[in-house]
Amino acid sequence: MPADDILLEAEDKMDKAVEHLKQQFRTVRTGRASAGLVEHLRVEYYGAPTELRQLATITVPDPLMIVIKPYDPGSVGDISKGIQASDLGITPIVEGKVIRLNIPPLSEDRRKQLGHQVKEMAEATKVSMRNVRRDAIKQIDADEKAKVLSEDEARKAHEDATELVHGHEKQIDEVLAHKTAEILEG
Repeated sequence: MPADDILLEAEDKMDKAVEHLKQQFRTVRTGRASAGLVEHLRVEYYGAPTELRQLATITVPDPLMIVIKPYDPGSVGDISKGIQASDLGITPIVEGKVIRLNIPPLSEDRRKQLGHQVKEMAEATKVSMRNVRRDAIKQIDADEKAKVLSEDEARKAHEDATELVHGHEKQIDEVLAHKTAEILEG
């Protein structure tokens, strides 16, 4: 396989890792209400676990409240139970066909915990990207040994793989800094 194809595949995997981290960060609670906090919650709906965003409209009328309006008013109880069973630590308030979630401000200790948690998530993503680089380098070395790549091409591909990782690690650091600031500002 040409070195360019190996590097493209590695870059694609790294891009997906960064996107996955961003998705994970959307579910981490900050001092503000966010639809991302609950949209991926799984709720038992007619015996099947279903994402909340498929069952209801989720709005954020103010920074400390999330309003959930189910498409099927009969699912209000199921959604309420699902929220209570989650690890959000927020008690839903059922008002007829609408569910309100009041987001309490975070304590200083909780902010520090969340900051540590997002740092661990970012580090895990960096490790997965280094594994992608390792796999790409193994492939490059195998191709060099099989005389598909010259020694110079292999060395250049090694450098490119390392540059790829460093570029993606910078992206992760930026996303982490933004999320940490969001958590601490609350």
